[in-house]
Parts: sequence; C-alpha cells; structure tokens
Amino acid sequence: MTSTLPLPTLFSRALATASKAANLPTVDDETQELIQSAVTDLQELDRRVAALSLFSSNEVLEDISTRNLVYLFARYVLAEVQNRMKTTDRDERMTVLKQTQVHLRSFIHDLDSYCLVPEVDRALYAQSASSIKDAAKRREVKIKQFKAEKDLRARIEVVRKRRKQIPIGDLSQNDLDLIRSLLPSTVTPQVSSEDEDEDEDNSEIDEILREAVLLLLRLNYAQAYSQLESMDQELELLRCAPPPPRPGPPSDDRKNRLKEQDDMWKLDTKTPVGESGPLLDSSGKPLRPFTILPAGVSDRTRLQSQVFGPGHRLPTMSIDEYLKIEQERGNILTGGGPQSEEQPTSSEQLAMDSETDGTVFGEMKSEEKRQKDEQWAQFKDANPRGAGNTMNRG
Repeated sequence: MTSTLPLPTLFSRALATASKAANLPTVDDETQELIQSAVTDLQELDRRVAALSLFSSNEVLEDISTRNLVYLFARYVLAEVQNRMKTTDRDERMTVLKQTQVHLRSFIHDLDSYCLVPEVDRALYAQSASSIKDAAKRREVKIKQFKAEKDLRARIEVVRKRRKQIPIGDLSQNDLDLIRSLLPSTVTPQVSSEDEDEDEDNSEIDEILREAVLLLLRLNYAQAYSQLESMDQELELLRCAPPPPRPGPPSDDRKNRLKEQDDMWKLDTKTPVGESGPLLDSSGKPLRPFTILPAGVSDRTRLQSQVFGPGHRLPTMSIDEYLKIEQERGNILTGGGPQSEEQPTSSEQLAMDSETDGTVFGEMKSEEKRQKDEQWAQFKDANPRGAGNTMNRG
C-alpha cells in the first residue's frame, strides 16, 4: 500500500511517526513499533526516490526544484530513526550502528556532491574533536562548531518567521517536525483560501521555502558529522568490551559439577580404593586419606606446640647467666681504675719477693729476678741503643 502513496504523503507519515516515537521511551514496545513503521516507510521512500532518479550527478544544485530538494533529508531521517532501534546484544548494536553510519555518510556525500555546504563549514565539521590531543585546540574546535550550528538555527528561525510559522525555539517541535513542515503538501503560509493556489506558485514564497530547506540541510549536515563521531566512539567501546557470559548449564548439572569439584579436595570421602592402594591417580587426585605430619607422637606434639607460638626466637637464659659464662671463658677484662694504680706491677712485686731472705720462696724469686735481669742485659747487648734508628740512611 505504501507504493501507491505519493512521495510527500509517504514522507510526511514517516516523519510524523518518527516524531511521535522521539517523545516516548525507547525501550517501550509501542515506541519500537512506531520506529519500525517509520523505518519501513523511509526505506520505501529511499527506494522510490532512487528509482525516480530525482537526484543525478550530472545536475547542480540550481537544477533541483524546491519540491524535490526536501527528499535529500530522507537518508538523514532514516539514520536518525534507525539509531533508536532497541538491541539485545553487542553484535546487534554494532550492526545497527554500522548501518546508521552508512546512511549518514550517504547523506553527507549527497550534500557534498551538490556543494550545498560552504567549503569553510565543510572543513570545520569534518574535524573530529576527539582525535585532537591538545585540550585547548579540541575545545576551540568544539566552540566553533557550536557557534556555527547556533548561527544556522538563528537563521532558520528568521526564515520561519518570514513564513509566519511557529518559531524554532518552541519546545513542542523537533527537527523532524521542521522537515515535515517543509514538504510540498504541508507548506502553506497563513493566507486566505482564495489565494492559496496563487501563493504556492509565487516565486517569493518558493525562494523563502528554498532558503529554509538549504539552511536546515546544512544544520543536519553538521549534526550528521557529530553523530558519526559519537558512533565511532561507541563502536570502539563495543569492540573493547568483554564478551557476554555464556548461558550456564541447567541448575541440576551445575550442582553436580560443584559437588564433584568439592569432593575432589575432600580427604574424608569414601573411595573404593583400600588403604594399601595408590595415594594419587594419574591426574593427581587423592584416592585415599593421608597424613602430612610425621608419624611420631613426639614430633606431632612438638609441631602442635609450635602452632600458636611466637614468630621470633625467645631467650634461653638471663643476662646474668650469660655474663657468668663469658667470664668463665675469659672474655671479660677485670681491673683498672684507682685500685690498680696502688697495686705494684709485676716487676715491683718480683723485686719485693726476692728480698725475702731465709725462705725457699724468696730464693726462688731471687733466682727468677736474676734470670730476668740477665735476659734483659743480653737483649741490650744484642740491641744497643739507637741500633734501630738508621737516621733515614737505609
């Protein structure tokens, strides 16, 4: 039935359906039905426009009539509506994004082929702000693009006022309603019914209408580039996202598998293998209970007592006991101080003992003193005074 409808009526119905769906939540079934209906009408419209060859590469912008110029919006609207289709998994969403990008690039190509957008604006919109690493330059590009889009909206509002239509700032309208207001069957300024046919053919009205269409095409051109950049970022996120988890087995199988995994590490499970059989199977699974601790009772007690012991070595003796042992080993020096000065030296004590007469001890000390003096005399004879001082003569 859609093939028999006139193009303006088909396009108007698709725009009305899409505009209604734009004001509803995307996840609702009613919204998805409206979106699917709009996509079907827009695909049929795009097919019929291509079959009628309304746009040709041999023509220039001035050769296209104002009535046919509005159908350049078809692929942009198709991309806008198709992007709102609900998807359930990552691959499906990536497919929708890629199809939407194809429609947007076709729309941009059509406008570029007719040189509808000035070269300065084309260079500005083609810049991808996300690819600019310098934050200051990225911010500057975004501000320029926003100002250019704001200027286009202001110019469109001026043209709409000239056509005596609702201003663009009205919240009840969106871009889809603006495109719908430019269709041939709906473009009627507020004049009397007697002059309606005459005003449609008026060149001034056609000029105002053409200016509005061109400005809105340029606005959608800027929005198309912005949407392409957002879709590229979304596609990159979807490619880097982890794969969705696979559906698990039924609950009974999952419980059985968990039980098998638990039994694998339990040492008290009943096994058909006796105590004299092998301890582990070929895969390393224990076949019977085993004990890691030593078999001796004393070793068990010793290891058990160390379970809650300190992590460092404790002292085995007191400080006084340690000093006593060191003194017995002769590692502690004694003496010194004022008392040692009053005590005689070994030579003085030997001289005092040798003077003791009439005793065996005195004779022994006297002989010891004589031998010491003789050894000292022999040493002095062998080493005269100054013999070791060569006075630097080698």
